[in-house]
Amino acid sequence: MRKNIVAGNWKMNKNLQEGLALATELDGILKDKEINCDVVIGTPFIHLASVAAAIDTDKIGVSAQNCADKASGAYTGETSVEMIKSTGAAYVILGHSERREYYAETSEILNDKVTLTLEAGLTPIYCCGEALDIREAGTQNEFVINQLKETVFKLSEEDFKKVVIAYEPIWAIGTGVTASSDQAQEMHKALREAIAANYSAEVADETSILYGGSCKPSNAKELFANPDVDGGLIGGASLKAEDFVGIIDAF
Repeated sequence: MRKNIVAGNWKMNKNLQEGLALATELDGILKDKEINCDVVIGTPFIHLASVAAAIDTDKIGVSAQNCADKASGAYTGETSVEMIKSTGAAYVILGHSERREYYAETSEILNDKVTLTLEAGLTPIYCCGEALDIREAGTQNEFVINQLKETVFKLSEEDFKKVVIAYEPIWAIGTGVTASSDQAQEMHKALREAIAANYSAEVADETSILYGGSCKPSNAKELFANPDVDGGLIGGASLKAEDFVGIIDAF
């Protein structure tokens, strides 16, 4: 059975001391709390080792927000999957719309990153989603499914089963606008059907598909009640422990 997951993406926020404080606060809140989902925090690179050492990583998984598309070598400023793994992190967020838009990450680059992440034994949280003009044109399902066809659908069934999918309507990221519960379910259902068509119904049923787009404590329960929404990739609301826990409690 697929997992319910609430994953935080801190983006480029919190210095090291602030990040440690947030992680340890969250760790303290969740320590003796019964939770009904897997919890992940995606921190900046410089936080990974310190955060992983400071919290119970059996309770809270740690994720990088990106990785290099090369294994090692003369790539100044890059961070390899082996470096990430050595910190104690277990996940890597890949394909986020901000990486695609601001840093020109193509499907070819993302294919290399996904492959390296899987080879390192880390779990990719693979993002897909459409901009407002595509949504307004009514071609969002075709567009987002094609993002998967160009990348993770090229994986073997065995490898694909190790991937978490995160659907992020770009028009709802950081805007305060949220896809309606029906809109989220419609896309998640379409993605699950596409996974079934590419692999099998069994694989589709086992794949966790997260919603990412202005999810907060006030709307998380409604979003997560949808049969094909398995949790959230949380941006701004993950930067405050109280808000993030409110979303975790939605399950």
